[in-house]
Amino acid sequence: MKRTSFFYFASFVTSLLGNSVTAIALPLLVLFTTGSPLDAGIVAIAAALPAAIAGLLMGSLIDRINRRTASILSDAISAVALVILPIVELTAGLNLGWFIAVAILGSFGDVPGMTAREAMLPAIAKAVGSEPARLIGLREAMTGVTMLIGPAVAGVLVAALEPVTVLWITSGMAALAVLLTLGIPSGATAHQRHRDAAPTTQGVRGLLHGLTLLLRSPLLRMMLLLAVTLGVVLAAMQGMVIPVHFAFQDEPQFVGFVLSSLAAGLLVGGGLFAGLASRIPRRVWFISGIATLAVGLGGLAFLGPVWSIFASAAVAGLGGGAMNAVVGLTFVENVAENQRGRVLGAQNAILTLTPALGIGGGAILIEGGSLHLATTVFVSLWVIVALASLLSPRVRRLREPARELVDA
Repeated sequence: MKRTSFFYFASFVTSLLGNSVTAIALPLLVLFTTGSPLDAGIVAIAAALPAAIAGLLMGSLIDRINRRTASILSDAISAVALVILPIVELTAGLNLGWFIAVAILGSFGDVPGMTAREAMLPAIAKAVGSEPARLIGLREAMTGVTMLIGPAVAGVLVAALEPVTVLWITSGMAALAVLLTLGIPSGATAHQRHRDAAPTTQGVRGLLHGLTLLLRSPLLRMMLLLAVTLGVVLAAMQGMVIPVHFAFQDEPQFVGFVLSSLAAGLLVGGGLFAGLASRIPRRVWFISGIATLAVGLGGLAFLGPVWSIFASAAVAGLGGGAMNAVVGLTFVENVAENQRGRVLGAQNAILTLTPALGIGGGAILIEGGSLHLATTVFVSLWVIVALASLLSPRVRRLREPARELVDA
């Protein structure tokens, strides 16, 4: 059974690392090819919007077929999409149209693949005889590791190779993720179906069924609001505030170290949850994570000495690792097995749009005001949403299943 968990986490890390490297190499390739930052933004939007739609559409499919199969198909789509650009570069030559087309194709691999791996985790935990909380904590820790080394790997590859050549490597990583997923026994990810289960909703209503279920549950709505708010705030900090701050200070080399500090915090937070989740009440993890995040984000907002920014990023990551693990486990415990793909697909579809909101909002606040105005607004946003969630009576019942979802 250790083999099952090994292949699950190996495929997860390989796919995530490939996406991390691609996220750096692809915009650079667009810039080198077209010479326009606006074109890079257009390609990013072209990837984000279809990815959100794909999350909604493919969630229903993930609930119909073996999630191992869904994960394999998603990584295969990503591998094919990424290899198209190097081939076109060698033949017809690249232009903006090719970048947009590949971004749209690739979007049907990234979010559905993420959803399939999240949806299969409870079945993996059952197959290996482990608690879902432990595996979710390990997954958050590995996410932190990948975020820690991803930018460094991308930097080395882009420095040594042309960005278009790097895409051969990331396409190979997606293909390797397919092979690793094949190592997971098919029976370990099979649906736990019931003969008397209600028939699956069809048509357009069926495609939006996951979104309906997600928004119907007060507990999951609260968790989604927290995840979206954190996504917006972190995107603004990582993608706009911190880079602009260090650019103004003529110290752009520190941007990557801030991201690494954040990732290190995520690694520690997820690791602590994996090891101690059964000993400490869920509510304590949740409240501690939210409070620690507020402290870390507050420290970042001051934009003080370099060491204080590094330390604040690490503290924010520590809180985020713990809170994200609780959010992930809440979805596992409060969504019925035969609905999990659709609900997680809807969640991931919404979260796919948060970076654009954070970076766009940050740009507007900085352009119209100042860096400190932007940090004040985003930290205040997190504090308001965090306090609202802590005051909610739902926090006291994190372990209780949401009956409206379980019985849907």
